[in-house]
Amino acid sequence: MREKNIGLSLISLVVFIFLLGPLLIIAASSFEPGTVLKFPPEGFSLRWYQNIFEQGSFVRTFMISVIISLAGNVLALLIGVPAAYAISRFRFKGRDALNAIFLSPVLIPGIVLGFTLMRYLIVVYQLPLYAGLLIGHTVIMLPFIIRVIGSSLSNFDFAIEEAALSLGAGRVATFFKVVLPNIKSGIIAAILIAFLESFNNVDISVFMTGPGVSTLPIQMLTYVENYFDPTIAAISVLLMVVTGAFMFLIERMMGLSYFTKR
Repeated sequence: MREKNIGLSLISLVVFIFLLGPLLIIAASSFEPGTVLKFPPEGFSLRWYQNIFEQGSFVRTFMISVIISLAGNVLALLIGVPAAYAISRFRFKGRDALNAIFLSPVLIPGIVLGFTLMRYLIVVYQLPLYAGLLIGHTVIMLPFIIRVIGSSLSNFDFAIEEAALSLGAGRVATFFKVVLPNIKSGIIAAILIAFLESFNNVDISVFMTGPGVSTLPIQMLTYVENYFDPTIAAISVLLMVVTGAFMFLIERMMGLSYFTKR
């Protein structure tokens, strides 16, 4: 038994090293004082973190990415929550086809979807780049919103909703006061997953951006084409720290909400 535990511990250690090793290498390389990205670093310097804020393009595209992801998330929720509820709650003709349509952006290759959106939204309908970018990101977020919230609704006992309706509550009031509170964790998870999918998206954004309109991943790719300094490593470290802090806050908020209900 002891040998099995040691073997399992070694396997777990190898897996953690495999997963976290590249992140540690990037983090260490971001402090390289020289002008070329290398590992191990030959010293310690914060010059490339300072360079992020001196390069106004990174700050500007970061704000664009955040705004587009948040606005797209709101639109995806307005469409996805009712769609997930209808698909999970009711049985109607064309239900499976409708579900397949909502999930199709995940099945279509990103390059094909991005080119199609550019062809029709930008070229044919001549929408502004910001509008086209927002629509594109909303489209790719919808499948994640519907799938995650639909999974939460599959575990929800709709008899509770029927009981509220039988006691005189309206269907809209029942939805907001009974259904939504019971799937809150699923909604939060869907928001997080969709936000990360949108924020890190490249294949859609590369077709929907243009002069003066870009997202942070596209700006990072453009920067790598011209420079090989540790700036991109420094940005990656900052994004990892912000993501970790964000997830920690969400976890604490959900835990506080659970104990408050108890």
